[in-house]
Amino acid sequence: MKKTKKKIHRKMTNTQKSTSGQMRHSNPKRHGSRKWRRIQRYFGIGLIVLVVLLLILLLIKLFKPEWLPGRHEEQAGEKFEAIEPEIDVELLTVNPYSRPGQPTSKITGIVVHYTANPGASAIDNRNYFEGLKDTHTTQASSNFIIGLEGEIIQCVPTWEVAYASNERNIDTISIECCHPDESGKFNDDTYRSMVQLCAWLCMKFELNEENVIRHHDVTGKICPKYFVENEEAWKKFKKDVGATLADF
Repeated sequence: MKKTKKKIHRKMTNTQKSTSGQMRHSNPKRHGSRKWRRIQRYFGIGLIVLVVLLLILLLIKLFKPEWLPGRHEEQAGEKFEAIEPEIDVELLTVNPYSRPGQPTSKITGIVVHYTANPGASAIDNRNYFEGLKDTHTTQASSNFIIGLEGEIIQCVPTWEVAYASNERNIDTISIECCHPDESGKFNDDTYRSMVQLCAWLCMKFELNEENVIRHHDVTGKICPKYFVENEEAWKKFKKDVGATLADF
């Protein structure tokens, strides 16, 4: 009986060793297979998430939902066309020096400038901006230029950045205004067009006269010179813009 028990124990021990050896031999394959399936599963999930994100971005780009922050908006329709001042559209060529083609964010202000170029016309200043694509001397432009006879030239679309107001280029519309002499004071024709254009733009972008600012208010630059050196004249200008808005 004792010998039999020893033989049985020996057989069991040999069987366990054999089974254990087989398990140790088969585990790496089984483990590798599980690992590969796990990688495939994660890759599939990641691919699905990527496709969903791309579809969401495409839909946002196509439909531009109202809740999207920084969305450029302009009011349009017959009401706005009826009060639109006469504008000569002479857009600059898209280039890195005067019309970068960069879209603006939501417009929150209108910035008034002076050309610092006494006696020059609106088209002279427009052509100077256009020439920067060739001369590369600086980066400068404006969305609008108002001339000595009250003419308004548009150089850059209102939904694109103009190089005029430094860090506020992205969320403002810029207006360069011509002046007859070194004082920087605007003549009556230029002034009237300035008031009308500012009021119309305020209406289009749902702003008011308090959103009309000077280049000086952005950077401290003496621009527009007459309105910086004559604070009361600047206050009167904003008041005139507000009164025109009320008439609209």
